[in-house]
Amino acid sequence: MESNKIAVIGLGYVGLPLAVEFGKKVETIGFDINEARVKELNSGHDHTLEVSDEYLSDVLRNYTFSVTADVSDISECNIFIVTVPTPTDKNNRPVLTPLIKASETVGKVLKKGDIVIYESTVYPGVTEDDCVPVLERVSGLKFNEDFFAGYSPERINPGDKEHTVTKILKVTSGSTPEIAEIVDQLYNQVIVAGTHKAPSIKVAEAAKVIENSQRDINIAFVNELAKIFNLMGIDTAAVLEAASTKWNFLPFKPGLVGGHCIGVDPYYLAQKAQEVGYHPEIILAGRRLNDGMGQYVASEIVKMMLKGDVSVKGAKVLMLGITFKENCPDIRNTKAIDIYKELKSYEMGVDLFDPWADDKEVKNEFNIDMISKDQLGKYDTIVLAVAHNEFLELDIPDLLSPKGMVYDVKGFLPSTIVNKRL
Repeated sequence: MESNKIAVIGLGYVGLPLAVEFGKKVETIGFDINEARVKELNSGHDHTLEVSDEYLSDVLRNYTFSVTADVSDISECNIFIVTVPTPTDKNNRPVLTPLIKASETVGKVLKKGDIVIYESTVYPGVTEDDCVPVLERVSGLKFNEDFFAGYSPERINPGDKEHTVTKILKVTSGSTPEIAEIVDQLYNQVIVAGTHKAPSIKVAEAAKVIENSQRDINIAFVNELAKIFNLMGIDTAAVLEAASTKWNFLPFKPGLVGGHCIGVDPYYLAQKAQEVGYHPEIILAGRRLNDGMGQYVASEIVKMMLKGDVSVKGAKVLMLGITFKENCPDIRNTKAIDIYKELKSYEMGVDLFDPWADDKEVKNEFNIDMISKDQLGKYDTIVLAVAHNEFLELDIPDLLSPKGMVYDVKGFLPSTIVNKRL
């Protein structure tokens, strides 16, 4: 295994941490088409905060690890690991374009005996039915004769400093039994939590796509409970706390379901299910419910304001948080933006404050100018949308106007200062 030279294609939240860990074991080259990203990483900084500047600089300086945007630099690699995103379009249909483009890039430098391993979340069959034909077409080589494939789904949890890449058990697979063993041994070099070798690539693909679909459905269930209990005047958090005293109760909480995984993966599974003639009911019902939570939260905020005799039109509102989850700078597929847009539709003036999100990124993505901490004023309503630790340090009562109210989406703030929560 020591003779391997690895190329990791795509250096985002998933690819970079993996590339850095492999770089400490074998010669590894991180490749990304975004030259600004490559320049940033070569300077020793990762804006996603998945890899600390100190750790990144150390691996770049002291190990056989490098980062490039030049495809010729990876031409001598014999193992290619593809970690590009797999988003959905505005109609929630899978977009395989990044995966196809990455396969074309690898195909240009693919040689006999090379192995291409995909980590991107897909529905069963994408690796062999969509990616491999691209590799064959561009390289002129024949699958499972000249080159081979593997699939090892990523399980990165953005912002989680406890469950890092090396500490999460890894599912592996290969296009032949021999390649499956090679892929498994490869990952065992860096994954201290161990590996699970799946019997086929399709099994590994299916295992990944159902992980997040399961979480999505469970969260949809408690979101529906929150809607029911709100109508009944019952505290959902108190109900869940009581129910959690049973040993086998699953401790899910209501909230917004965004991000690049949980809010996207079920649509990949649903797409494939429909292609083979089955209409998935539970999966899509969960998606519909979770996708509508931003609008629901906004309507609950308006109801709260009206009951509190706070004028809605022209109200000055502070929204705390825009990232898709707490203590993480990732704004991809965030559902907090749905709350913001709904509140604006009621002609409220909404200030957005998020110490984790990048100002330029938020401006480019949503055309919103965020405010800084020293620009905070007095507000008729404060909405906690994301549970960043920094928000606990704010003097919330001091930021409220005389009739000011607080809505807590996450059940994060002290109950004594909250008027209503999801």
